[in-house]
Amino acid sequence: MSENLTLPNLVKNAVEKYADSNALCFVNEEPINYKEFGDQIDALSRMLEKYEIKQGDKVAILSASMPNWGLAYFAIASVGAITIPILPDFHADEIKNVLSHSEAKMIFVSDALYPKLKDVESELEHIINIEDFSCKKHETTKFELGSKPQHTVNVNEDDLATIIYTSGTTGSSKGVMLSHKNIVTNAIQGSIVQPINNEDRFLSILPLSHTYENTLGLLLPVMNGASVHYLRKPPTPPVLLPALESVKPTVMLTVPLIIEKIYRNKILKTFNSKFITRNLYKVSPIRKKLNGIAGKKLMKTFGGELKFYGIGGAKLDREVEKFLIDAKFPYAIGYGLTETSPLIAGVNPQTIRLQSTGPAAPKVELKINDPDPATGEGEIWAKGPNIMQGYYKDPELTKTVLTDDGWFKTGDLGNFDKDGYLYIKGRLKNMIVGQSGENIYPEEIESVINNFRHVVESVVVQQKGKLVALVHFNREELEEKFKHMKEDVSHKVHDRMEELRNELHDYVNSNVNKFSQVQKVIMHPEPFIKTATMKIKRFLYFKAQ
Repeated sequence: MSENLTLPNLVKNAVEKYADSNALCFVNEEPINYKEFGDQIDALSRMLEKYEIKQGDKVAILSASMPNWGLAYFAIASVGAITIPILPDFHADEIKNVLSHSEAKMIFVSDALYPKLKDVESELEHIINIEDFSCKKHETTKFELGSKPQHTVNVNEDDLATIIYTSGTTGSSKGVMLSHKNIVTNAIQGSIVQPINNEDRFLSILPLSHTYENTLGLLLPVMNGASVHYLRKPPTPPVLLPALESVKPTVMLTVPLIIEKIYRNKILKTFNSKFITRNLYKVSPIRKKLNGIAGKKLMKTFGGELKFYGIGGAKLDREVEKFLIDAKFPYAIGYGLTETSPLIAGVNPQTIRLQSTGPAAPKVELKINDPDPATGEGEIWAKGPNIMQGYYKDPELTKTVLTDDGWFKTGDLGNFDKDGYLYIKGRLKNMIVGQSGENIYPEEIESVINNFRHVVESVVVQQKGKLVALVHFNREELEEKFKHMKEDVSHKVHDRMEELRNELHDYVNSNVNKFSQVQKVIMHPEPFIKTATMKIKRFLYFKAQ
């Protein structure tokens, strides 16, 4: 695209260049092409004008991902207003706080999430139904296809495009201010890492209100004339599998949890179901061959035409990644944060390295600040045109993460190999200092725990100076094993879980270094509460007993 790095210019270029190519649609429904996409954005921009939405005004979007989400987003940008994307799983109180803190005048909301606005309706000037752009409050104008904006707004690269409130894993939400240049540059950076064209088909399964999906799952495909297909329901297997078969996506963006579940619940379970394959799978050369066979089946499950399966948002389990390599599955790992628009390091499927997020993205500088002389590990700092402007209304917090010369302190610990590939060790705030001053990374211990049979997920925390593992076992899987027995199944399952807990304790401590050994394993009956990118909200479990 031309060098005017703004959202309106991105859309203008896409409409001119790819007018007849498919743009956005729901799976198995008629897509709109880029010409129609541009026309609808124009009509929606005119509607915003009639509602007197001006340059610099804040307009929120509260909805699951859908074609109209993107239309609303680009229309808001076209009139020079600032989008406030809100995660659909935010609690009503969080939504109220975001709308109040951002001073949003108007909101696009889906029918399903409208009840969450019950306590804030009176504070919003206008409420628009995102499904059909009808008005839920103060209906004075309508969405009229064919209408065009009456005013030309001069949107500059450094103007604020969006304020993204992160649920984060630290407890309180922060408003991350991203300019047009921040996010458009990052979309360009993404398309250099993995080239995209107008023949590509994206299947979207993550929330558009998160920067990861927003920049790389919306801006990047639109910039390159690709089509994006959305699900009408959450991506459970009964919804996702037929969609994969129908869309035959070439690109997907996901979080580690999805492929980790597929590996443990389907692939590994199949290999472990028979005595012969269970034992053959332990032999390295045979395991590679079995993984290769499983990989072909996995590709077919994903529609058979996948060329880029992006994984971001959290660290991918080492064992699962080894499987993907053996399986020749076209996965790629990226690393970034909301504050970096998000991508700051990444690879494509041809340049992967086990457990690395790849080198710095184009035009991004990365460095390890104050590295440990022995290990080369330290906090990762980033610099580039995609680094945020700061936290909204919080200059003091901004100063703690942005240096005077433009370096952003990520809060992540890592190191580089000799070729500049980055390896993430864990979050700085999660790191536990051992009794003799050793750096203990809970994520590494959790990786060992999560590969133990019947474990779904885990969190390692420090309690009274001791390492404790909170572990969620797959109770349903165990109940299935004992369902043929006549005696009380729940009693049997409970006993087996106690046995597993003790076995897990020994297993973990025999597979980690001495200072990373856990003193206690506590069974956690419920799944852990997670963020939008499926990272566990650790702060909720620090005080668990």
